[in-house]
Amino acid sequence: MTPSKRINNFFRQYVASLRREQYLKINLVFAGVIVLVIAYSGIFSPDTNNYPVVCIHQKLTGQPCFSCGLSHSFSLIVRGRLAEAYEWNKFGLQVFLFFFFQLILRIAFSLFFIKYPDNRRQLIWTDIIGSVLLFLITFFPFLKNLVVSL
Repeated sequence: MTPSKRINNFFRQYVASLRREQYLKINLVFAGVIVLVIAYSGIFSPDTNNYPVVCIHQKLTGQPCFSCGLSHSFSLIVRGRLAEAYEWNKFGLQVFLFFFFQLILRIAFSLFFIKYPDNRRQLIWTDIIGSVLLFLITFFPFLKNLVVSL
């Protein structure tokens, strides 16, 4: 079988699985949201400060919140300006890497889900536990700040 036929068969199998497997639908939605976040970071420039989403907390109180500067930070990371990104939000790279790795995991777990149907239950539990742990590690400073501010 030629490589193009193998790829074509894989995509047919993926689309067929997508119609009946909720796990694949969820992964596709998460991957889509992550791609949109990265695209948003690439489209809006930190140099022109033309972000359509503004911090509501800062607008209401005049004080920056713990996540202020993340959009700027993400935009700078996409452009490879890591030192400047850190200045905007010291957790920006950490959060960006979380989303980037989640995108890779969504793709990898979806491929494994299709390729190894006998291991789907274990795969889903591994995905859930790993993603929750990664989330808690990444967002611990934000959660800690939230608890302290209450």
